Amino acid sequence: MQMILYLKRVVVQKNSPRGVHFRRAGPRQRVYFEPEDVKACIVTCGGLCPGLNTVIRELVCGLSHMYNVNDVFGIQNGYKGFYSSNYLPMTPKSVNDIHKRGGTVLGSSRGGHDTHKIVDNIQDRGINQVYIIGGDGTQKGAYEIFKEIRRRGLKVAVAGIPKTIDNDIAVIDKSFGFDTAVEEAQRAIDAAHVEASSAENGIGLVKLMGRYSGFIAMYATLASRDVDCCLIPESPFYLEGEGGLFEYIERRLKENNHMVIVVAEGAGQDLIAKSIPVADQLDASGNKLLLDVGLWLTHKIKDHCKSKKMEMTIKYIDPTYMIRAIPSNASDNVYCTLLAHSAIHGAMAGYSFTVGMVNGRHAYIPFHRVTSTRNKVKITDRMWARLLSSTNQPSFLSKEDIMEAREAERLANRLPVPASSSEHTKKHSASVLSNGEK
Repeated sequence: MQMILYLKRVVVQKNSPRGVHFRRAGPRQRVYFEPEDVKACIVTCGGLCPGLNTVIRELVCGLSHMYNVNDVFGIQNGYKGFYSSNYLPMTPKSVNDIHKRGGTVLGSSRGGHDTHKIVDNIQDRGINQVYIIGGDGTQKGAYEIFKEIRRRGLKVAVAGIPKTIDNDIAVIDKSFGFDTAVEEAQRAIDAAHVEASSAENGIGLVKLMGRYSGFIAMYATLASRDVDCCLIPESPFYLEGEGGLFEYIERRLKENNHMVIVVAEGAGQDLIAKSIPVADQLDASGNKLLLDVGLWLTHKIKDHCKSKKMEMTIKYIDPTYMIRAIPSNASDNVYCTLLAHSAIHGAMAGYSFTVGMVNGRHAYIPFHRVTSTRNKVKITDRMWARLLSSTNQPSFLSKEDIMEAREAERLANRLPVPASSSEHTKKHSASVLSNGEK
C-alpha cells in the first residue's frame, strides 16, 4: 500500500520529529461494503463556496458509475436536516447539470449539530455511508459523529470533504473553491483600480474574505499587480505615525495620484475594537462576529485626509457574497472531482476520514488532524516577502512583531508529533472504525 509523508520542512535535522504518515487515497483491491447494501447520504454545512454542487454531483455520479450504488440521499439545510426534514433521493440524472450553478442544491446552514439526534437518524434509516462537506467546524462535527458511531458499534463510514473559501484548513495543500475565489476577486480589484485611477487622489478599497487567514487577499494581490497595499489578519498594522498606513497613503497618492488597498475581513479587528468598544458576539457556528474593517477604514482615511486638507475620493467595494455564490472554475471543477472520487474509494473500503491533497497527493487524514489548528499566512515566509516587494508597501511590523512571529513558528515546528496509530490502523484496516492515519 502506498503511503505519503507529510513534511513540514524540506530540511530535516537529526533531532527533527518523526514524520506523520497518511493513507494514500484511491481505489482499494478489496472493499468493505457490497454495492447493493450501500445506503449513502450527503450533507453540506456552513457558508457557501464555489464547487459545492460539483462535489455533490461527483459523489452521486461516482457512487453510481464506479460502484453501482443506487441508494444516495441528500440531507437538506445542513446538520439539522438529519432530523428536521425528509431525505432527498439523488440520481445521476437529477444532478446532471448542477455543477453549472453556484451555491448548493441541498441548502446549507450553520449550527444545528446534535450528535445523538443525527446518529439516531443515521441508525434508524439504515445509512452506512455519510459524506460531510464543510469547514473546520463541520469537520469537528463529523469527528463527533464518527466517535458516536464507533461507540455504538455501527458499521457506518464517515467521509469528510473539507470546504473553506478562506483556505485555512490545516494539513491540506488547499481547499476547493479557493482558485475560483482568487480569480473572481480580480474583477473587484479591477473595478477598484478603474474608479481610483479615474479620480484625483482616488482610492479604491476592496474587502475580501479571510476571517483568520489572509490567503485570498494575498494571492489576489499578487495576481492583480494593481494593488498598492494588502492588509491581512496575520500581519498587524497601525494608522498613525512614522511608517504607518496614513503616511504610506499620502506618499502613494503624491507619487501616483491614486492607489488600491485590499483588506481581508479579519484584519485590524484589534484596532477597531479600541475605537468602537462592543461586546463579543458569536454566530451559529461559534465564530466571532467581525466588525466591518472596510467601512471602518474608509471612515478613518476620510477623516485623516480631511484633517490634512487633502482632496480625496474613496470607493469601497465588498464583493464577498458575489464571490461565494459563483460556480467553480475549470481547475476547481477538476479538484472537486478528484476529492469526491477519493472520498468514495475510502468510504467503500470502510475508512472514516477527511480527504485532502497533501504535498500534491490525495490522502485520507484523521479528523482531528485538520481541526486541531488553522492554516495561516506566515509573515516570515517568502510568499509574504514577495507580496511586499510587489506592492512596495511597508511591512508595518516592529522588531517585536517579527520576533514574536518567528518564535510562534519555531514552537509550532517543535511540537511533539502524536504517537502513530499504526497498531490501531492494523487492527481496523478493514473496518469502518478506521480513521485514515498510519
